[in-house]
Amino acid sequence: MIASLPMYERPENRDAHDRYWQEIRKALGFGPRHLSRGGDPWQDWRSPDLLLSQTCGMPFRNHLHGHVRLIGTPDYGLCKKPGHYFSYILVRKGDDNVLENYTDRTFAFNEPGSQSGWAAPQNHALAQGFHFANVLETGAHLQSAAAVASGRADICAIDAVSFELAKDVDPIMTDLQIIAQTSPTPGLPYITANTQDATALFTACSHAIENLPRPDKKKLRLKGIVQLSDEDYLQIANPAILPPV
Repeated sequence: MIASLPMYERPENRDAHDRYWQEIRKALGFGPRHLSRGGDPWQDWRSPDLLLSQTCGMPFRNHLHGHVRLIGTPDYGLCKKPGHYFSYILVRKGDDNVLENYTDRTFAFNEPGSQSGWAAPQNHALAQGFHFANVLETGAHLQSAAAVASGRADICAIDAVSFELAKDVDPIMTDLQIIAQTSPTPGLPYITANTQDATALFTACSHAIENLPRPDKKKLRLKGIVQLSDEDYLQIANPAILPPV
């Protein structure tokens, strides 16, 4: 069996993730002894041995729907609607704070399968009548932030959970300012293989969050877990802008 929580792990919250998994495993009554780390998340997500992992809304609606079951969506307390999140759009501190003026500037993004790094900011720009045409793929949210801070790019989008986790510990974040935020969408869901009991896993995750020590909840930003439907994710539009090949 595979259990992984790859999306928001950082060195300073790795131990908290381990304790969170042990609480889930204890509540569930079975599962691998340790979280899987360092592998290809797509292999985990598509594996028939998947017990629990966290994915992004865009991969779920475009590739994983029908092949996995939704367990639930962790709530990080970001929006009035539990289980939802958004992206911050960032530029260098002191730069132009008018979003529309970045039409022809370089937009850094983590990867084209990302809801928060690619789809949400492009949809936000399209609603304002333009899109980010000059783009730089970086491979990770913090690499996008670093590209803007260093001048390799001019603007980027980072999901609000990643921003909150990074803002007090990554020096580059002090060089950036928020100029906009995207509309809320369903957050990053927990998933399991179609052969697993998603209801039992939801209950185990809920108990685990309740039983986590307060310092671990703070490190992980966890407030709870909610049940959203497949349709909540499927109704989010992909941007009418093709990602770079």
